[in-house]
Amino acid sequence: MHLTDLLTSDRVAIRRNGGNGHAFSKNEALSLLASLLATGSIEVPPTNIERVLVEREQLQSTGIGDGVAIPHGALSELDSQVASLLIAPDGVEFAAIDGHKVTILFAVVGPKRATGEHLKTLARVSRLLRNRGFREQLVAAPTPGAAYDLVAKEEADQK
Repeated sequence: MHLTDLLTSDRVAIRRNGGNGHAFSKNEALSLLASLLATGSIEVPPTNIERVLVEREQLQSTGIGDGVAIPHGALSELDSQVASLLIAPDGVEFAAIDGHKVTILFAVVGPKRATGEHLKTLARVSRLLRNRGFREQLVAAPTPGAAYDLVAKEEADQK
């Protein structure tokens, strides 16, 4: 299984702060990730996905440092895992363990009964985003399609 089996190009977004100086908040980021995760073939309302992501964040931030957060959760309604990717070049205050803003948010939700597979997927995401050069390319991607293509290429190169 590859991350690109879970992540489709329509589940990738790039979000910059508004022209009025409005900073993109953690809650707005989680809401957008939930909407992206609900895109496509799954039949779970974005509000259900957002609730699970927010509940997980209330336990402890999924901001793992180096500008990366991996929001995740499980839903009994899901039959398989899905992923979404949000690039926030201006950064999001996310209470990350290193205290820095997050620029890459890679969300994963899966079925409650597939804990082992879910943990393997989180490890794959972490491994993918370990490379600083790759993270810099991802944050600089001009379009969501370009960001998706970077993920696909990086994942293929890791084999």
